[in-house]
Formats: sequence, structure tokens, C-alpha cells
Amino acid sequence: MTEPKRAAEREDVVPEQRGDWDHLVVEEDEEDREPLPDLPPLPADPRWKTAHLPFLTAFSFALMMCAASVGFFAEGAPAAVGAAAGVMIVTISYTMSTLVLAWADTVRPALIMPLGIITYVVKYSLFGVILAFVVSSEWTGRSALGWGVVAGVMGWTAVQIWWVAGLARRK
Repeated sequence: MTEPKRAAEREDVVPEQRGDWDHLVVEEDEEDREPLPDLPPLPADPRWKTAHLPFLTAFSFALMMCAASVGFFAEGAPAAVGAAAGVMIVTISYTMSTLVLAWADTVRPALIMPLGIITYVVKYSLFGVILAFVVSSEWTGRSALGWGVVAGVMGWTAVQIWWVAGLARRK
């Protein structure tokens, strides 16, 4: 272990201040002298974070059409609108999260956690308000809206897992 250095002997203390701090003793640890770990390099093309959005948007549109068709044949026009709206709510919600997190990662990666949390709080608060309003109404498409949300979440999640697994296989 090295001897502690007095403030007057340290190079990082401004000369005018050395006389005032002669009574202070500063100890250096081995850990303090080690260099910082290398951070992984940022990807050359940050667009990979949103590369899946066109495909998932097309999938969501197809799912929305299927959900509207099933809703229409099951319970008529209100159910068709409800089922399509449920898928659309999930699509907008997931797209918003993806865009906010991708933007935060390109601007400053330390923003991912706080902006992600804020995005989820806003998103699920709006989602809760929408569902509370729909559930309390007498609208006949409300159960179809719920099924549309379930279909949207399951479909988007499955396709995103498939997309990521395909990326992993390519590398």
C-alpha cells in the first residue's frame, strides 16, 4: 500500500490552495488508479432499433382487419370497431414505446430508464382511462375491444420475438 499524500504534494490540487489544505491527508486506493472499463461501442447504424416497426405495423394492420372481420361476423359493426380499436391501441402503445426508447438510446443511453418509465406510466394511465370509460359505458363493442387488446398484445409480442430471434440467427 502506498503512503498517503499530503495536499501540498498532490498534482491535482491547485498551487494557490495547497497551503490551505496541508493538514488534509488523502489516501489513494488501488481501485482509484485502475482505468475505467471500456464501454461497448455504439452501433454504427442505430436504425436497427426501429427496423422492425414497418413489418410489425403491417402485421398489426392485418391483425386489425382480421379482428374487425371476426368482430363483425360475431356481433356486428360495434364489435368490429371494438376489435379493431383494441388492436390499434396496442399498436400505438408499443410503437410509442419503441420510438421513445430508440430516441433516448441515440441521444444519451442514460435516458433510457427514466424515459422508459415515464412512457410506461403515461401509456398505461391513458390505457386505464380508456378502458375505464369503455367498461362503464353501455357500448356493445366493449368486450370485442378487450379481445382486440389481447390479440394485439399476443400478436405483437410473438412477432417481435420472432424478429429478434431472426436477428440473432443472422449474427
